[in-house]
Amino acid sequence: MTSIKREMKLGAFVQDVGHHIAAWRHPEVPADGAFDLDYYRCVAQIAERGKFDMVFFGDTLGFQYPEDEDIGRTSRVLRPEPVTLLAALSTATRDIGLIATLSTSYIEPFHVARKFATLDHLSGGRCGWNIVTSTIASEARNLGREDLMDHHERYQRAFEFVKVVTGLWDTWQDDAFVRNKSTGQFFDVDKLHVLNHQGEYFSSRGPLNAPRPPQGHPVLIQAGSSEDGRAFASQVAEVIFTASQTLVEAQAFYTDIKSRTERNGRSVDDVKVMPGIMPVVGRTEEEAQEKFDRLQKLIHPSIGWTLLGRHLGGVDLSGYPIDGPLPELPPTQGNQSRQKLLVDMARREGLSIRQLYERVVGTRGHWLVIGTASQIADQLQARFENGAADGFNVMAPWLPGGLEEFVNDVVPELQRRGLFRTEYTGRTLREHLGLARPHHPSLSKHAEPRTETVES
Repeated sequence: MTSIKREMKLGAFVQDVGHHIAAWRHPEVPADGAFDLDYYRCVAQIAERGKFDMVFFGDTLGFQYPEDEDIGRTSRVLRPEPVTLLAALSTATRDIGLIATLSTSYIEPFHVARKFATLDHLSGGRCGWNIVTSTIASEARNLGREDLMDHHERYQRAFEFVKVVTGLWDTWQDDAFVRNKSTGQFFDVDKLHVLNHQGEYFSSRGPLNAPRPPQGHPVLIQAGSSEDGRAFASQVAEVIFTASQTLVEAQAFYTDIKSRTERNGRSVDDVKVMPGIMPVVGRTEEEAQEKFDRLQKLIHPSIGWTLLGRHLGGVDLSGYPIDGPLPELPPTQGNQSRQKLLVDMARREGLSIRQLYERVVGTRGHWLVIGTASQIADQLQARFENGAADGFNVMAPWLPGGLEEFVNDVVPELQRRGLFRTEYTGRTLREHLGLARPHHPSLSKHAEPRTETVES
């Protein structure tokens, strides 16, 4: 039997005009790119030229920053609706997967099922859903709520939400629509399975008014690393986006997720762990460092301070000395895994509040790698081959140039080492990622309509 060589997976994570908070001030960046289709088309086509598995769009439904006088110094107030954007990009690309973020906290499952079923058909089976539960208080206020739901409850709701969405995708069998003009039969009634879901948070009868998606289910992606997030991911997610600073941290997370996945009756190959990495590429290490230092100098101090508080779960640090140590922090309903990662970093490295925000504004807590193409490939290979990752979500510090440098220089180095594909061998996102297409849970002709319930 011939074994299939393991190759790493790569996603291009697109946020605004770059992941560095000051990217919009970079001289080569289109500062108005956030609502420019030509800009997004360029970025997606660069990633596709690099044979990336997917292009990944984050999203929120509100400002990430306090609405004070300093809000005018950040570009992170503008975000296009991601499913609409990806529908447009599906016509400008052929192979690359298209990932959109939608929250389970402020929309109904039927809407999500319909949006992604449509996008999967329009793209020929290339879409995926990044499942988030929302961690920003302004999102709640925009949608008629005073504050965030309890962290644990958000995940309980999300679990039922996903069950309803996947159930709706399965209300039609793959071959339900016969469209026989001679007999006048459009679909086979025996291949329709009404959902009739009645649960703790949702009720949805169905059926979905879209055929079963080409992939069966669009790929399910999740980015939470808290205890609730890990429990959810090990049962539901097929790709996990996470943040890990050190090899040891990355290995511990990888091992934990794979073990939980097996305990839930799934194969370890059913889940791909793809940590975020911000690469800064130079012809020499010194050149790469100079590029990053130039970006760092563009950070306005008030934005650095505000952004740190946001990533610590909305904690107000204004009463503490900026060059003093990070204080003990209260519990938060925000992103608990990110708060822990940053607190651990500050304690481990003895960072002051100022030093910590200087680290955070560049990478948002993700892994920063500065060096030549060969040096960056070395570090990616080390994590990939030592039980820390199945691939990486590449967070270019500025766009499109930072991604283009990675595609032009790092990708060929990975290909020379046999670590990454040289051509696409499939057409769907599932085929790119090596994920099985879900079988339809078909019922017999005389069975009752399928009903999903969730245990409380």
